[in-house]
Amino acid sequence: MSEETLYTRLGGRPAIESIASDIFDNHTQNPIVKNRYVNSDPAEVKRLVTEMCCAGFGGPEEYTGKDMISAHTGMNINETEFIAVVDDVLSALDKNNVGQKEKDEILCILYSLKPEIVHL
Repeated sequence: MSEETLYTRLGGRPAIESIASDIFDNHTQNPIVKNRYVNSDPAEVKRLVTEMCCAGFGGPEEYTGKDMISAHTGMNINETEFIAVVDDVLSALDKNNVGQKEKDEILCILYSLKPEIVHL
């Protein structure tokens, strides 16, 4: 018996779109990282985060954005900002009633990406 993908367990694209929207909203309200989003296009950021999550969680979508290194090089993201972003993601997952097993999996994914994001 094979286990369902994280994508399926989360509820597919509609649920992931809701999570991505809440993540963006959390980031824009978080005093530690909100200035990074001042000049961003909310719809575009939400679209790319949705694509990345859908593809990364086992869905059929293709991610059309930059790889993590290209997207974050030169931004000088530090440890404090990374933790703030992780906290925002966890808050969005809680808001969307994501189960603990899925939250743990997503946390592992986030930390696996950390070397590609945090650049001092």
